Amino acid sequence: MKKITLAKSLIGAKPNQKATAASLGLKKIGDSITLADDAVLAGKIKVLSHLLKVENV
Repeated sequence: MKKITLAKSLIGAKPNQKATAASLGLKKIGDSITLADDAVLAGKIKVLSHLLKVENV
């Protein structure tokens, strides 16, 4: 399981980065979700790595 938190703003982010954040349900700074770790999630984290804080739970 991974806890993912949006740490930086999406203002100025590329459209694919905004869409990826929306698919994770992250809209505002500080929004968090906990998801099972799989290949799809790893790809989404890679796209947004500079905007996210990721913790193992």
